[in-house]
Amino acid sequence: MAPIASVVIPAHNEERSLPRLLRALEEGAEPGELDVVVVANACDDRTAEVAAQAGVRVIETEVAGKPHALRLGDDTCHTFPRVYVDGDVVLPVAGIRALVDAVSRPGTLMAAPRPVLDLEGVSALARRVHRVWSALPTVRATGVGSGVFVLNEAGHAAAFPVPDVLTDDAWVHRSVRPEEKTVVEGARSIVRPAATVPALLRRRARVRLGHRELDRLGKTAPAGAAAGIGTIVALARSGEISKVDGACFAVVAVLDRALAVFRKFRGDEKNWSTDNTSRFTPVT
Repeated sequence: MAPIASVVIPAHNEERSLPRLLRALEEGAEPGELDVVVVANACDDRTAEVAAQAGVRVIETEVAGKPHALRLGDDTCHTFPRVYVDGDVVLPVAGIRALVDAVSRPGTLMAAPRPVLDLEGVSALARRVHRVWSALPTVRATGVGSGVFVLNEAGHAAAFPVPDVLTDDAWVHRSVRPEEKTVVEGARSIVRPAATVPALLRRRARVRLGHRELDRLGKTAPAGAAAGIGTIVALARSGEISKVDGACFAVVAVLDRALAVFRKFRGDEKNWSTDNTSRFTPVT
């Protein structure tokens, strides 16, 4: 059968996590239903070997960076829609089918699944912050943080080629108007978040710097996209989050803002190191 979609998986040292994703894509899929390519970028582990053993297409490059890997994989694909999946998340085939169906509807250029956080092994304080993040209106409305986005041909034309920016997912989200994207409730991606507060602070600071970079490039976020203190207070008053969780989130937001300022002052705005606390345990 002809593929219903191409799936591009940029992967940097994902030997531990990648088997979960590839197994999920294989289970329940019809032969030839998905055209899957893994782009192993600057890996010093068995990422490429793991992908090859799964029977998917593999591209290897010594150039590090997710945007470059996205472009490399994208250039080898001939099928639309295109599904872009981080190598450390899990997305079942049923979710892909639902996402592909969503971008076939008139006026919809982009679709994302609902992110589901796997909090096993995550510290108590980090759990509080993640719970608030999951409740944010922006996350619920856009699927940001799901590690997955799906574009039809028109959406692809709006967002690609993705330049070498720090937050490539945000580039894509900001390239498509809010009314042209949808979160598919029937699709879920399992995401492993930062497991410790230091790792969470580093990740949030990098994202903050990436958003500032996009602002400078003219890729501004829609009005109301940022989660201010008013949003946290409203969520606490409605009972969607606890006051303690909201307070923890607010403190972390202040600290990550300070860390972002420090990194900018130090000239360390472009570094995006791998967060090993968010990697899944090996699959046996």
